[in-house]
Amino acid sequence: MLGHAILAAGLALSPAVAARPEISVMTWNVCAGTNPSCSLYRRTAPEIARAVGAQAGRGTDVLFLQEFCTGADAALEGWLENATGRAWTVRSWGLVSQRGTPYACHPDLLGRPRGAQSVTVAVAGRAAFHAHALSSPPWSVRRAALCADLPRVRACTSHLSVGLPYDDREPGAPYRTKQVRELFALATPGRTPVFGGDLNLRPHSRALAPVYARHQECDPRRRPTMRAKKLDYLFTTRVLGCRVDTRTKVSDHQPLHLRAAL
Repeated sequence: MLGHAILAAGLALSPAVAARPEISVMTWNVCAGTNPSCSLYRRTAPEIARAVGAQAGRGTDVLFLQEFCTGADAALEGWLENATGRAWTVRSWGLVSQRGTPYACHPDLLGRPRGAQSVTVAVAGRAAFHAHALSSPPWSVRRAALCADLPRVRACTSHLSVGLPYDDREPGAPYRTKQVRELFALATPGRTPVFGGDLNLRPHSRALAPVYARHQECDPRRRPTMRAKKLDYLFTTRVLGCRVDTRTKVSDHQPLHLRAAL
């Protein structure tokens, strides 16, 4: 197990966020890394950044991204700062293959590398970032949660194992069940938890039952976020508003937008 790694330091929330009794969070699997059926596959870092920024808009404070590419971190940070007029910090954790090597995004259309496929957190302002290893099948990619600590919020995202033969293949989703438990164990006293991402679980799954018992989920209607299935989630202590952007066509997932009370 990797334990946890501190990726950056600083705990200054932007004044606009700190003055409000709420926070706005978006989670989105952008499908940019290795899936040729998605529009952002093999796109350049600026193109990926522009697509993410367009979905986030100006009012979002924290972004959770999955199937992002580490090579686009700087482009996303710059795009968000230029578009919103706020300082942003972007950090990614690149997935690792079962051999211990980076799980690379496929190169762009000109053959240039784009880094590793990642889970990514972007924060308006500064934050302390920590990566936490999750239990993962030894025959598939290694998973982790990436958290950002702000003065009043701990925000954590992950992209959990897939229920397919090459990944979490046993009945009952044993690895995803462990991963969900480990992800939500990262909540800390004194900070509002906002946790979620592409959990690769359906709402009625046994693994999510304890989470629903303790937290509010962004969308009580449980609308689909990936074709006809709901796989993407945002959990917190008190939901003020929720939106699923069903118009999105550049990924096989729809973004989920949360307004949470602090």
